[in-house]
Formats: sequence, C-alpha cells, structure tokens
Amino acid sequence: MKRREFISFLGGAVAWPLSARAQHPKVPRIGYLFSFTEPEGRHLWDACREGLHDLGYAEGRNIVLEPRWAQGQHERLPALANELVHLNVNVIVAAATPASLAAKAASSTIPIVIVAVGEPVKTGLVASLSHPGGNVTGLSLLTLDLSGKRLELLHECLHDLARVAVLMNPDNPISAIFFSETQDAARKFGIKLQPLEARQLPDVDEAFSRAANDHAEALIVFDDPVLWSLRAQIVAQAALRKVPAIYGYKEFVDSGGLMSYGPDRPDQYRRTAFFVDKLLKGTRPADLPVEQPTKFSLFINLKTARSFGLAVPPTLLARADEVIE
Repeated sequence: MKRREFISFLGGAVAWPLSARAQHPKVPRIGYLFSFTEPEGRHLWDACREGLHDLGYAEGRNIVLEPRWAQGQHERLPALANELVHLNVNVIVAAATPASLAAKAASSTIPIVIVAVGEPVKTGLVASLSHPGGNVTGLSLLTLDLSGKRLELLHECLHDLARVAVLMNPDNPISAIFFSETQDAARKFGIKLQPLEARQLPDVDEAFSRAANDHAEALIVFDDPVLWSLRAQIVAQAALRKVPAIYGYKEFVDSGGLMSYGPDRPDQYRRTAFFVDKLLKGTRPADLPVEQPTKFSLFINLKTARSFGLAVPPTLLARADEVIE
C-alpha cells in the first residue's frame, strides 16, 4: 500500500467510530401524565418504573423518564401534555381517561400508552380494542362492565335496596357512561339511583349531606383519579353517616371502606412497560391491541361491616380475595 493511501486509510479508521457515535440513536425519553398528586400516585409510578427495570431499562443509562403530575386538577392536563410533546418524547404514558384524552388532543403522531381507562372505545381514544388505529394503545380497566357488577354485589350484601347514591366527578367524561351502565343494572333490581357530584374536597361533604337527606341506603363511588385522591375523606364520611359503599380500588378498603371490586391497578401500571418497549422497538400503536384485565378481585373490610351493624353473607365472604378483620 502506498504511503498516501495508508495515511488516508488510517484517517478513515479514526473518523469512522466518531461518525458511528454521532449516528447512534439518542436515549429514548418517555413522558408520563398523571391526573393525581405525586404522593397519592407514588406506588403506581413505582410500578411503571419496576416494569421497565424488569425489561432491562435503567433510568439515566438507556432511558429517560419525564413524569408530570396534575395534582388532582384536570384543567392542568392539556398544558402538561403539550409540555411533553414539546420535549419531543418518544412515547407518552397517560393514566386514566382525562389524562389520556389530553394526551391524544396534544399529539396525533407520538405513540400513547393509556392505562386505567374505563372505556377507551366509547370515549373515542381508540377505534376498537383489537384494532386501535391511530397513535393510541394500552390497557383498559373495563370499568364499564364492572359498574353493574358492583351494584349487584351491594344488593347481595344488603338485600332489599331501594335507593343507592352514586358519587362521580362530572369533569371526567367516563362518568356519564358509567352511570348509564349502572342504571341498566339498577332497573333489573328495582333500585333508584341518586347521582352525586364531587370535583374537590368541599364537594364530598355536600354530596354525603344530600345522600342522607334523600335517604340513600348505600353508595357506589365511580373510578376517577380525583375521587381516588379524596378517598380518605370519602371513607370518613361514609363511616360517619353509616353508608355502606363499594369502590373500584383496594386502597379505599385499606382506608376503611366496606368493599371494592376491580382489577389489580399496580399490575396494570407495571404492564405499561411492555407497551413502551414494543413501541420503542418499532411496533405501531395501531397494531398493538388494547389489553383487558382477566382477573378481578373482591376485597371486604369486615371490621367496617361490623361497625355498620352489617352481617355480610357467608357466600360473599367466601368469594372474597381478601377479608380484612
């Protein structure tokens, strides 16, 4: 090899690694959009991170995570979603219906993983569960199907129910769908429903006062991030007024609520990592079917039942996944 050609070869050999490094893909950045406050949602946020860790991702090394918290204020969600879009994140993980709708409104191109969404088809997030279409996929809570089941469980526990209050956040678009589904079940049992609204803490006391004035015999609390963050106050009011209530999340029962029935929420949040991984590896959101939970758990707080003077039927206790004594 001639000297000039040899020097040229060496120059190319030095330049190639530098060029290769310049073309190496940047560390992916994942945005997370939460409706609730960080202290309230810490265990769900940790579940998201655990799922990524199990798949080989390490924060700061091969992935960057950008959480955003609306602090229980739905009106903040559009601005936070736009902030993630401006950061040019690779994927957005959106928790619950309000955050998911805000993320979809903010971008039609960034892949979005939804989680803890009651009815993604009826709320317009996806075209269908099996063929989502567009840029949205993820996990459905199937809460729509659970609404009637929760009323059925209350009826089984309390027998001759005539009037049941329903606590909802009117700012959450899924509430109207939940209420319609619950009404279908109420007609079957001859139960009259009393809708109650709560957007913030003072509304909780007012809602329970109305329920008492209208002689509500029991309560259903709809799935909603704001109501979930107010669970201590809701459970306290239910105990004060001796109103048996059923919830969607075990955290209510852990706080002293009577019953809950629904899927494992932390497991769903952990499962978001599967979708993030698939999307980062090139799978289109439209080709990833929305997953539905296959296991639903019933939790009963027997201590609360006794304080209400309730005798929970043995058949119901036998079906419970956990009974808190």
